[in-house]
Amino acid sequence: MGKVRDTYLLEGGNGEKTSSQPPLAVLVTTDRLSAFDRRIAAIPFKGQVLNETSAWWMRNTSHIVPNALLATPDPCVSVMKKCRVFPVEFVVRGFMTGSTDTSLWTHYSRGERDYCGNSFPDGMTKNQRLAKNVVTPTTKAEDHDEPISSAEIVSRGLMTQQQWDETAEAALKLFEFGQARASERGLLLVDTKYEFGIDEENGVITLIDEIHTPDSSRYWIGGSYEQRLSEGKEPESIDKEFIRLWFRERCDPYKDKSLPEAPRELRSELSRRYVSLFEKITGETFKPVDPKVPARERMRGNVQRCLEEIRKKV
Repeated sequence: MGKVRDTYLLEGGNGEKTSSQPPLAVLVTTDRLSAFDRRIAAIPFKGQVLNETSAWWMRNTSHIVPNALLATPDPCVSVMKKCRVFPVEFVVRGFMTGSTDTSLWTHYSRGERDYCGNSFPDGMTKNQRLAKNVVTPTTKAEDHDEPISSAEIVSRGLMTQQQWDETAEAALKLFEFGQARASERGLLLVDTKYEFGIDEENGVITLIDEIHTPDSSRYWIGGSYEQRLSEGKEPESIDKEFIRLWFRERCDPYKDKSLPEAPRELRSELSRRYVSLFEKITGETFKPVDPKVPARERMRGNVQRCLEEIRKKV
């Protein structure tokens, strides 16, 4: 069980080791909200929004890099081809911002000018646009991600140089595509993270996790950005940064054993923002699942039918 998703691994399309269908991963996206390397709240409709937003992006970016998505049999579930995962998260940034321990602004404000193999000039301010988009990778860990440079990734054997070069290029292209789409919808895609792996059937580098969701990405309202920056105000956000800041102001979310409970109105506001982002990006109307149908029963039935369809294709 992950912080946000519950993952179920199947040996093949029908769950049997003898199946000719490649191993599959069934990902259930929950309403759990993660930040500071821990779960911090539950947000209404969050799982559905993330799953459907990511699926939309995957359908629209497969021309840039292949992805592992095979089907979305349920609003909260994706069936993915299981790949060999790179133990690295590809964080791509277009702005000098952030509030977590691995954020660019946190390190820059401490006086650091070299970060994850990238150099930044003196005199930059929080939320300022970078001269160019950069990749600032981190290690993947259960407890705490750590910033790392591409040179360290290769020297430690986490990826080959060729794998790094190809994947970093794909990450930047995905981000540029995402920024262009966001701009068309009046938004700024500020930063995001991608996860990649190797499709062991063909050896191709493949996108394996959520893409450009409000959980994995930071979005700002484009129309008010310049004015608020000039006034020293925080940008209008449409992601979870405001709830991260709420926790930051009331506790040490990395060290405190227990955290205060986020108020209902705060969680409802984040839900509203997530739904708004889905509709802005996709141009579709969000249709929440019927709360009268038990979620476990609904997902179990939908996934079973999906796997049966996959089995017929073997």
